[in-house]
Amino acid sequence: MKRLLCVLTLLFAGSAAHAALVTKEVDYTTGDATTLKGYVVYDDSFKGKRPAVLVVHEWWGHNAYARKRADMLAGLGYVALAVDMYGDGKQAHHPEEAQSFSSEIANNMNLGKARFMAALELIQKEPMTDDTRIGAIGYCFGGAVVLQMAREGVDLEGVVSFHGSLGTRSPAQKGGVKANILVAHGGADPFVTTEQVGDFVKEMEAADARYKFIIYSGAQHSFTNPEADAFGAKFKLPLKYNKQADHESWGDMQRFFKGVFGG
Repeated sequence: MKRLLCVLTLLFAGSAAHAALVTKEVDYTTGDATTLKGYVVYDDSFKGKRPAVLVVHEWWGHNAYARKRADMLAGLGYVALAVDMYGDGKQAHHPEEAQSFSSEIANNMNLGKARFMAALELIQKEPMTDDTRIGAIGYCFGGAVVLQMAREGVDLEGVVSFHGSLGTRSPAQKGGVKANILVAHGGADPFVTTEQVGDFVKEMEAADARYKFIIYSGAQHSFTNPEADAFGAKFKLPLKYNKQADHESWGDMQRFFKGVFGG
């Protein structure tokens, strides 16, 4: 019996040693001159095709934090793609830059949608992707992007917005939302008013959307990002990491995707 246990232990250890995140840098385009720079990752210890999730970055751009979340999704058994909404992998190093980059998309959602759809087409073609089960998550700016894609009827199983903006110039139309929606909202977020929360709920109800809105008490803007405190102090912005809300919202996301993807 002891010998059998030793053999099984060695086999398990050998299998675990070969399990690793498979990552690759990818360039893709929307048909114009702008090159978009993405990051694809999956865990090779999971076998066969699996659901895929797009990760849309904060207003800082496609950075290490977006890739970290993609890695975490891969660890859950998904194919993940950290997308590039700004082009050329641009990252902002000051709020004025971030505002400029994000406003270019906010003020031209046709461009934003084209870039999102290019990422969606890319992930659909990944060999490990089950192209019938694709979702998206976004942080801050990225949360607003995935919510807008849901409003516009993009064919996704589910989208999750973490401390994202809720307002829109193009509200959802009745019956037009295909994706299930989860909003993870900080109860003390100074960038989103109570009125905006109410308007969002009314919009979703009027559209007959399948949505869930979770408020994390006391959580401020950017509550999922451990670097939020440093950014807040450096640029005098009301940003604050909240470990409890971060962990709770990630768990809520996992349950959400298990529900919409099945299994």
